[in-house]
Amino acid sequence: MTPYEKLLLENKAWASEMIEEDPDYFNRLAHLQTPEFLWIGCSDSRVPADKITGTQPGEIFVHRNIANMVVNTDVNVLSVVEYAVNHLKVKHIIVCGHYGCGGIKAAMGNHDYKQVLNMWLRNVKDVYRLHKKELDAIENEDLRADRLCELNVKEQVMDLAKTSIVQRAWKHEQRPHLHGWVYGLKDGIINPIFEMEAGTHIDDLYEYDDL
Repeated sequence: MTPYEKLLLENKAWASEMIEEDPDYFNRLAHLQTPEFLWIGCSDSRVPADKITGTQPGEIFVHRNIANMVVNTDVNVLSVVEYAVNHLKVKHIIVCGHYGCGGIKAAMGNHDYKQVLNMWLRNVKDVYRLHKKELDAIENEDLRADRLCELNVKEQVMDLAKTSIVQRAWKHEQRPHLHGWVYGLKDGIINPIFEMEAGTHIDDLYEYDDL
């Protein structure tokens, strides 16, 4: 049996188990998606949003990319935010990074990862530059990477707040609240490190006045 065939077999076993526990489960799920949360997380396979939060399908709308970035030129993440905020009416957006993130560690070095990855990791390097004094003062490389994970999450939350999508919803509907979390691979615990309530004032330069 090939690895992908094993996945298909496990899928059938899981579906049968769900139907046995709740015969109407899939019928109900097919007609309902009302998540309160948008989760922007890392693509790392060790950080599945539903597993680490104990939630069920339909409860969290999920977007994942390397190092959980909210890049202002990334149509993918912005289309997810647009849909989640304006159509699903989510009340919370969570940016969740994780300690030991390979993308974060890669951005801290000078290795050439070829064009596309270099372009993506440049966004993390920009976060490092913003906090260079604090980060350079941390001698232990692992601790420095952990702190960059936290600072990166904070900056991605700030980047969400800079979007007209979020600001428009703040102005007219007083939602969503923004959250920056970091998940610990070693203990399975989520560390909340940054919050922004709906309507939080940010730098005037980024605030739209005609929404």
